[in-house]
Amino acid sequence: MISVLGDDATDGKPVPAGMPEDSLPATEGVAKPEPGFDEETYLRLNPDVRLAVASAVFRSGRDHYERFGRREGRPLRAPGAALRNRIVLQGDLDAPRELAKAAEGAVDTVRLSTSGGIYVVGWVNDAIDRLESIDLYFSAWSISLDAASLARLRRPDAEAALASTARHALGFWGFLFAARKLPGGVCNVVLRLKSGAEASFMLTAELFDDHEIRKMVLGHLAAAAYFGNPYFEAVASIEHSIGAQLVDFNKMQSRRAAASPYVERFGRAGRRVKASIIVCLYGRPEFMFLQSAMFAQLAGFEDYEFIYVSNSPWIAEQLLKEARLCALVYGVDLTVVILNANAGFGAANNAAVAFANSERLIIMNPDVFPQQPDWANRHSALVAELPAERSALFGAPLYYDDGSLMHAGMYFDIDVMPNFNRGRRSEVSLLRVEHYGKGAPPGTARFLRPRPVPAVTGAFMSIDRSWFEQLGGFNADYIFGHYEDADFCLKSIAAGRTPWLHDLRLWHLEGKGSQRRPQHEGGSAVNRWLFTKNWEEVVRRDLLGPEPARLAALGAGAR
Repeated sequence: MISVLGDDATDGKPVPAGMPEDSLPATEGVAKPEPGFDEETYLRLNPDVRLAVASAVFRSGRDHYERFGRREGRPLRAPGAALRNRIVLQGDLDAPRELAKAAEGAVDTVRLSTSGGIYVVGWVNDAIDRLESIDLYFSAWSISLDAASLARLRRPDAEAALASTARHALGFWGFLFAARKLPGGVCNVVLRLKSGAEASFMLTAELFDDHEIRKMVLGHLAAAAYFGNPYFEAVASIEHSIGAQLVDFNKMQSRRAAASPYVERFGRAGRRVKASIIVCLYGRPEFMFLQSAMFAQLAGFEDYEFIYVSNSPWIAEQLLKEARLCALVYGVDLTVVILNANAGFGAANNAAVAFANSERLIIMNPDVFPQQPDWANRHSALVAELPAERSALFGAPLYYDDGSLMHAGMYFDIDVMPNFNRGRRSEVSLLRVEHYGKGAPPGTARFLRPRPVPAVTGAFMSIDRSWFEQLGGFNADYIFGHYEDADFCLKSIAAGRTPWLHDLRLWHLEGKGSQRRPQHEGGSAVNRWLFTKNWEEVVRRDLLGPEPARLAALGAGAR
């Protein structure tokens, strides 16, 4: 064990390196330094002061001593030569230490969007001296981003540059939505550490379209590297600020995208029907023709209509041609709603409902098709004959193309992952949506029987229109699409109507109706965080697991 000695053990005397400063004439108004003060000895004993002097924070060691060192009780005399192999305490271990001006780091980019999105990316070595803020100064405006609002991630390039093997997230990025247009141009970015040390960088902020900034930010979130579980670390990184900022930024874009749609009707326009099938399209117009062909041959389908709402304006010409052909070849009634940009699943379906000519809404994916020739008549009979408690909102069994069961209702579970950010343990909890019977043989009776379920998938939902409108439609806060269906079902339960599952079997070619890109993965992470934030408390109370307590009595009655 190494001995530790206090200040009274220092019996050595300083060896002057030159003329001692106490021989200099005292300056008027400045206290005379301690007798025996030696510049080199003081700097040797206080390496933080030496570094600060080298960085021009102080003129000299004496300058520091007169201003701060005397009050802080800084050591002036070196320990004696006899005190070997012992730790000598020469001052207050908790006293402040001087640091150099510059913080090690870099700012890679500052990007602005046309409506006030602010996106900054960089890295900083704050393993010892923690990051306090990132300050952006423009000629007409400025903003300070608190360190807690930033996402932290690995930066292998910075780790290599510093030859660092520590498990410390050097990278950072932040996003803020100012909700107003901000001029760009030259920007002074200051990385400020807790000690007051800072580094300044001059950059030219790049200006991008709102959609491009959203794509960049969500793509960055999806691709970021972490020391822990990538998915949980990504979600944890946005929970303090970025998640809410992205939700607000996306809502603004969704409202604009759905504000003034182009609408064209084909077939027997405007007539009342028993049900309106609303299908949201993402860049794949070809499913319209196939879906029309499959449903048009069903008995009773003359009492139905299709409403296709497109989040992809670039397919408008082909979509309108396909719709005209579908009406001529198959005799189906179609309405095409074209949005000027991607509004997302929730906002797009909400916009399409306004053009429905019925009191029954069917939300359906473009890659969903009927199994049975009497599907339309059976659906109409269920709606007409069942009480509102069992028909206001229901789903149906969906099957993979190999014949196995994909979906027979949904339930909620929760994933908990420990997080050891900066040595402090916390837990990240995320709700998870699971499907009853996934992968089961096609005729498994216990999954096919009519029963109440916590939720049904947005690939097929049959909803009473007045109930849909009473609940305010789908929550448009979610980005692109994911969790809107579960969110809607939980809203319905909270309002007094539990979703049901009825045996109206459909094929679902899962994932064929859209193309998955990195920004969609990033959007899913934000959506799962938002869904958990909105509903974790409610689900934990009595809706958790495949046999939730709240549905037990209803399920027993269904048997």
